Amino acid sequence: MTFTIEEIATALGAEAVGDLSFVIKGAAEPADAAPDDLALAMSAKYGEALVLGQARAAILWEDADWAGMGLDAAIFTGRPRMAMSSLTSMLDPGQGFTPGIHPSAVIDPTAHLAPDVSVGPLCVIGAGVRIGAGSVIGPHCTIGTDATLGEHAYLREMVSIGARVQIGDRFIAQPGARIGADGFSFVTPEVSGAENVRKTLGDQGDAKAQSWVRIHSLGAVEIGDDVECGANCTVDNGTIRNTRIGSGTKLDNLVHVGHNTRVGTDCLLCGQVGISGSVDIGKNVILGGQVGVVDNIFIGDNVIAAGGTKILSNAPAGRVMMGYPAIKMETHTEIYKAQRRLPRLARDVAALQKAVFKAEAKE
Repeated sequence: MTFTIEEIATALGAEAVGDLSFVIKGAAEPADAAPDDLALAMSAKYGEALVLGQARAAILWEDADWAGMGLDAAIFTGRPRMAMSSLTSMLDPGQGFTPGIHPSAVIDPTAHLAPDVSVGPLCVIGAGVRIGAGSVIGPHCTIGTDATLGEHAYLREMVSIGARVQIGDRFIAQPGARIGADGFSFVTPEVSGAENVRKTLGDQGDAKAQSWVRIHSLGAVEIGDDVECGANCTVDNGTIRNTRIGSGTKLDNLVHVGHNTRVGTDCLLCGQVGISGSVDIGKNVILGGQVGVVDNIFIGDNVIAAGGTKILSNAPAGRVMMGYPAIKMETHTEIYKAQRRLPRLARDVAALQKAVFKAEAKE
């Protein structure tokens, strides 16, 4: 695929200068750009690499001297990172999945696939499955009984969708995503040590060792429109009610969403986030990498939790959180600053003690 500078600028809604007919074959960082690449030099810190590199065209920061850098053409946009969305969409070569139904795919005769759905090699599509128009099912995918995918779903290789899962339009699942596994639900015949510890915050009581008994997952998973699940992401079925993921929400690689949890719209759950069961998460929530959330709590709208935060109690709407246990970010920052001063404080206290003891000895 090739595009002219003018075509790219028009697609981005951006200003272009210089040779608008200059042809672009790809995009690259300034230091690595070939002469027919569009260099992504979106701030002044990339200026030196751009001058030393081979790029003849670039997306530049505001007021950059494109001619002085020896470029033939340049594109200026008010929000460069947002421009990346349209640019990468234009230049994405895709995964090379071929259209049509591969002869090795196993499709139950009661499944209903829209006429233009593509199904890759070695897929298994169960009874009663419904897949909407324009969807692409990559190699080695499995879709369970009575599951539904909306229009323009895009499943990369080895994605599995469990029975009765309901998914809206424009769903994207990266390799190895698992939607609709059974929830991690077990119980002991008598009260366990874990239950006692939960009540007492420390005492197991006289609970005896017991074997765990499985609680089956009767619920499924409901996913809205425009949701994306990263590689090896997992979303568990609900125990009785369905686990829900709201429209527009994005789950990164290795994110785990536990049974019965409900995630609102337009949330961002970053890599290795772990959410326990029966958590209610509001709208526009951002959980940074490796955030952990305990079960049976709520997280309000517009909460932001920094990477590594452990949320152990309800989080009110709009709260910016950090630490273990999670507290307000500004409070955590003050505590961290105080911790860094502790060694010096300990030395000062020791010196004061020594001085006091010497004074008392003289008396």
